[in-house]
Amino acid sequence: MSQPVAELKFERRASLRAHNSFGLPAVAATLVRVNSEAEVRRVVDHPEFGVGPKLILGGGSNLVLTRDVAAVVLKVEIMGRRLVRETSEAWIVEAGAGESWHDFVAWTLQQGWPGLENLALIPGLVGAAPVQNIGAYGVELKDRFDSLDGIDLVTGRAVTLDARHCAFGYRDSVFKHVLAGKTLITRVRLRLPRPWQPVLGYLELQRCVHYSGNATPDAQTVFDWVCAVRRAKLPDPQVIGNAGSFFKNPVVSAEQCRDIIGRDPSIVHYPLPDGSAKLAAGWLIDACGWKGKSIGRAGVYERQALVLVNRGGAIGAEVMTLARAIQESVYGRFGIRLEPEPVIL
Repeated sequence: MSQPVAELKFERRASLRAHNSFGLPAVAATLVRVNSEAEVRRVVDHPEFGVGPKLILGGGSNLVLTRDVAAVVLKVEIMGRRLVRETSEAWIVEAGAGESWHDFVAWTLQQGWPGLENLALIPGLVGAAPVQNIGAYGVELKDRFDSLDGIDLVTGRAVTLDARHCAFGYRDSVFKHVLAGKTLITRVRLRLPRPWQPVLGYLELQRCVHYSGNATPDAQTVFDWVCAVRRAKLPDPQVIGNAGSFFKNPVVSAEQCRDIIGRDPSIVHYPLPDGSAKLAAGWLIDACGWKGKSIGRAGVYERQALVLVNRGGAIGAEVMTLARAIQESVYGRFGIRLEPEPVIL
């Protein structure tokens, strides 16, 4: 039952099933909804909520819950979208951390500010995008990042961080390490370069170019292509529970890549500027025969082996049992240890 305490809305023994896209059962001892920077500060100053560990929760699209949560769960619901400034070189746009990421991408295109179209249809909220350094089809958040605002959950002070402070890596950032649970992101600003150039290097988009005969697509067309590709191979979390791509695409040395190609010439891989190569984790999993298989009520999606799904009533332990079995299979065949993308609690 929701109750107002010191102008904060909170729930005791709150179910988190509806707050994670996998639909996994878990209970938060306390869940507090924050709609503004001022409410975050009230949490910090609160005699009960301000002490102890915090779990920052956005859309729950990158989360695997294996147990109940004793930490105070802060459900981020800070809204707002705006153009900060426009120059001859870029548009700087801002969104509140509680905004839907995909809706924000669509909105920027509607306003005539392209640059995020390759990141369309990624589930989750804006505030989680820097945490994960989300990426798809040749673009990562760091490629479009300007800065973000947050609140220090120890002192209540406002902070502004640029890309250097965020320490972005492949599906990684400082918010997964030293700032995990310590800084709540409130607003994110992105820099959309001018003039706009399409990013079409990924195989799926090259196929779209080929089959459409359109070698010079505009940003809306790229957005539509990305949405179509994602919908064709990724399940809708509203229909079947999942957390999107479950494993990171492993990066290997050029020598390792040549060795694997020698044994499996059809492996999907992408050369990187430093000479290393990114391997398609979904291909590795599929090659081990996991597509469509299940352990208990957790399974591997039939159309995309990189996605683990809740077939109905699964618990977090079943998802992790399946994930570990896949890791062992891939390691046994290729000598590569897959690393999960979602946060596992």
